Amino acid sequence: MDLYADKTALLNIPMRNWLYRKIVEPLLALLGQGIAPDRLALCVAIGVVVGNIPILGVSTILCAAIALAFRLNLPAIQIVQAVMAPTQLLLIVPFVRLGEWIMRAPPQPVSVKEGLALMEHGVGHAIVALRDAILHAGLGWMLVAPAAVYLLRLLLTPVFRRAAVQFK
Repeated sequence: MDLYADKTALLNIPMRNWLYRKIVEPLLALLGQGIAPDRLALCVAIGVVVGNIPILGVSTILCAAIALAFRLNLPAIQIVQAVMAPTQLLLIVPFVRLGEWIMRAPPQPVSVKEGLALMEHGVGHAIVALRDAILHAGLGWMLVAPAAVYLLRLLLTPVFRRAAVQFK
């Protein structure tokens, strides 16, 4: 059993190091450059939430537009939203189900695997075939997004304030 625990720990170290180098270090560097902790918390919150939008291919553009419109830190938002790709895929079906529930629509047979298979025939074909699911997923996300941004910002602001103290 100890050997298994050691292997698991060794496997987790490269991933942890990669996450630290690619996400944590750049965000901490932004704090060191003078970005306000509450602004960084907002950037990260928006990056997480928009990075999980259940409509593939729009998160990067939407994050850039939000950052430019509200004068937020574009690299911070883009770093975080890019890391959200795995969770974005995992949350598509729950957002579809939430949208169906809101609209009182009957559940459609939808899965990420089927959606990706449809994309192989072309994006246009996939959009037409999944139109209702896309609309339901977008509605579900729009219901959750404002509260999620608010809560994440609320939780992350003290974390970034404590981290900023280390840079002074």
